Amino acid sequence: MDKKTTDIVAYITIFGWLAAFVAGEREDSRFHLNQALVIHLTLIILSFLTWIPIIRLVVHLVQLVVFVFCVMGIIYAVKEQENEVPLLGCIKLLK
Repeated sequence: MDKKTTDIVAYITIFGWLAAFVAGEREDSRFHLNQALVIHLTLIILSFLTWIPIIRLVVHLVQLVVFVFCVMGIIYAVKEQENEVPLLGCIKLLK
């Protein structure tokens, strides 16, 4: 996959991220791979938190916000920009 395709696919589910990481341009797409990984891991953690009845509504609202961040990441990838998404963009998991 070329860089732009790798960047876009990384944001589409965790399986898309895995495919982009394995088959894509890892060196050129490291920025978007990192952001997509942070977004996906955040959504996974939040999905486990929805099992707690007291905070379920708040967690669903936060999931919606993180989904919007994911859409923002896709838009940045389509435009080939390396802008960080709010709140989560500063977290670096991939070196």
